[in-house]
Amino acid sequence: MALQASSSKKVFKFNFRARTSRGPMQDKTSWFIKIWDEKDPRIFGIGECGPLPGLSFDAIPDFEDFLAETIRKIPSLRNVGAFPYLSLHEIIPSGFSSITFGVETAILDLFNGGKRIIFRNDFVSGMPISINGLIWMGEREFMIRQIDQKIAQGFKCIKLKVGGLDFDQECEVLSYIRKRYSGEYLTIRLDANGAFREDAISRLQALEKFDIHSIEQPIPPNLPQMEELCRISPVPVALDEELIGKETHDVKVKLLTRLRPQFVVLKPTLHGGLSGCAEWIEVAKHLGIDWWITSALESNIGLNAICQFAANYRLSTPQGLGTGTIYTHNIDSPLAIGEGKIFIVRGRRWNITDLE
Repeated sequence: MALQASSSKKVFKFNFRARTSRGPMQDKTSWFIKIWDEKDPRIFGIGECGPLPGLSFDAIPDFEDFLAETIRKIPSLRNVGAFPYLSLHEIIPSGFSSITFGVETAILDLFNGGKRIIFRNDFVSGMPISINGLIWMGEREFMIRQIDQKIAQGFKCIKLKVGGLDFDQECEVLSYIRKRYSGEYLTIRLDANGAFREDAISRLQALEKFDIHSIEQPIPPNLPQMEELCRISPVPVALDEELIGKETHDVKVKLLTRLRPQFVVLKPTLHGGLSGCAEWIEVAKHLGIDWWITSALESNIGLNAICQFAANYRLSTPQGLGTGTIYTHNIDSPLAIGEGKIFIVRGRRWNITDLE
């Protein structure tokens, strides 16, 4: 198979005022890789590269130059093996997780017939995946309105971004939730995106009364305090940003052995692509650490690939895959959300005209 490749760029606009602890977001840019066999260009695979500014190692000014260089090298790939033995190190520089994810997805899509099938598993056959409902930061009434909507839509697990507003106000929102929904009825996850600082322990102690399932990245990554925090926090700690840039198997083992978090939260765009996340899962399971997969604001192209990847595993907890409805003009796809689950609607087709 003689591979050829090209790329295109698309900017997605949020359909609401998106905000995290790192500030407001108005739009999200993704680059799409198209790969085909030169003998039959009508059949092709598509993958998404969407580095997150301020977070991804590869969100750099000359990202497009590195992407173009990768595209140029794709025809040199020979004897490409099946996942997870799909080795792309020869064409993708270290640290470019989003490009790794895009190339992996495009190749796997092509190998499966160019039908946006990345892995042939139960999700593709119609099995739904339980997901958490994402609550974005904003004024108290805005957050409460989102919460009520998610509950009405059948979600049993919600995830709130915290750390970007007044902490007392955020606790008021949590109090509102718990006065109406017990921990047995509704699971609450928090994501601080590293926003807590010297007062991390006192804040975590204040959060304990709200029966919180976990908190992602309470303090910034690579701080010595994280080891103690994972050990003594009354709210279980889930690591996310802490994992970025840790690429080799030995480094992953050493990090999780030292910190011993209760959970790791994996994003292919940030954590080494699909193959990198597969290795994180292997290491975490060996150490008795639980995990779940989340999207990183990808369009439906990337979200579809992550859903299919997650479905390769026996999932015991809701995944973070509910970001498909956040854009005004997402790519039309068979993906749908209902009753707190994401699934593929039989008979609904992809419309990727803009990416061809």
